[in-house]
Amino acid sequence: MKKLVWLWLGVFALSFAMAQTKIRVFVGGQQRPEIWRKILDNFEKANPGVKVEVEVGGATSDQQQQYLTTVLASRDPSIDAILIDIVRPAQYAAAKWADPLDKYLPGVSKANLLKQLLPAYAQADEIDGKLYALPSFADAEFLYYRKDLLEKYGLKPPTTWDETIKAAQTILAGEKNPNLNGIGFMGNISEGTVCSFLLPIWASGNDVADKNGKLTLTEDQARASLQFWLDLMDKYKVSPPNMAEKAQDTIRNEMQQGRWIFGTLFAYAWNRFQTDPDSQVKGKIGVVPLPKFEGGRAASCLGGWQWTISDFSRNKALAYKVVKYLTSPEASKILAVDASNLPVYPALYKDPDVLKANPWFADALPVVLSARSRPVSPRYPEIADVMRKALNAVLARTKTPDAAAKEVIAGLQAIYSGK
Repeated sequence: MKKLVWLWLGVFALSFAMAQTKIRVFVGGQQRPEIWRKILDNFEKANPGVKVEVEVGGATSDQQQQYLTTVLASRDPSIDAILIDIVRPAQYAAAKWADPLDKYLPGVSKANLLKQLLPAYAQADEIDGKLYALPSFADAEFLYYRKDLLEKYGLKPPTTWDETIKAAQTILAGEKNPNLNGIGFMGNISEGTVCSFLLPIWASGNDVADKNGKLTLTEDQARASLQFWLDLMDKYKVSPPNMAEKAQDTIRNEMQQGRWIFGTLFAYAWNRFQTDPDSQVKGKIGVVPLPKFEGGRAASCLGGWQWTISDFSRNKALAYKVVKYLTSPEASKILAVDASNLPVYPALYKDPDVLKANPWFADALPVVLSARSRPVSPRYPEIADVMRKALNAVLARTKTPDAAAKEVIAGLQAIYSGK
């Protein structure tokens, strides 16, 4: 009898342990944790033996990575799967923080999966032939604008920066509203400011490095980018004097309050403008590709977020099962409808439910396909730091564009030469 009791107790304990299997995932504070919770609830219903906890932290990519660097450098196993910025896979691979996913996707399975994805994301997540992450949602910068104000002054959505500047000047002069600003862009020391620095360089047909990883950016090109953003404040008077303080979500929040005519923002902003209870611009916002320079080409900064598995997780196989669902077409559709996150599956750009929630997605795919990647390098954090600090210093007027451009090139030369 005692043996039978102990047997039943053993079975109960095993069943309880299985029922209590937990996986912990990390998402950033801006990445709509409530929607991830909805997606994970669906996963838990289909997998009743698994409980997935969500850890939320950091309002920006940089703040999130600062925390994650501490966790991962200490080989902490408490986080199993992590949502990381598209610029991070090479860094995670070099630091041996991510569990390569190839073991879960042998041969044809991996090739078939990657074929379903937008090419830029398949390429970003594969480092030296190994897959270190799976893309969750795509992203790119767009120009958001006040439809009502442009219509009031008989203006069409701009296609060039000159048109954007003139439209902002016209509306500001007509409205005479001290709380209304012209062109919002990212200028604080954050990841978004790296994109700001790069946009004029790309739009002029240039880049930081060539396909072989050789530095090609010149001092003149860096200076021109820095000068352009400074001119929006000082020469054209279409951006306020405190742009060095502006993060992406600051611009989004202020535009939501009706305080911007134009804003360079990523895709997530659309849903917030339309659905946030405090939004004062519901139905008043339009979206177009970022402007080009006269004689140049339109350029957007490629964004997006990927799920990776911590190499220190104690339950990697189950973590992969969770990640596989979080990066599935089903999850991608929920993110598109509920958060205006751009899908990584091209077919979803034609989905009726997705287009009903985001009509402008019909024209978004070409922008994503042509968007430019920030430099891919294990030393990307250092590269980014050089760029954003330079632009921030110019906007704060602590350095001239000439001085900042010299520092950019000197810093990048040291990084790219391996010093």
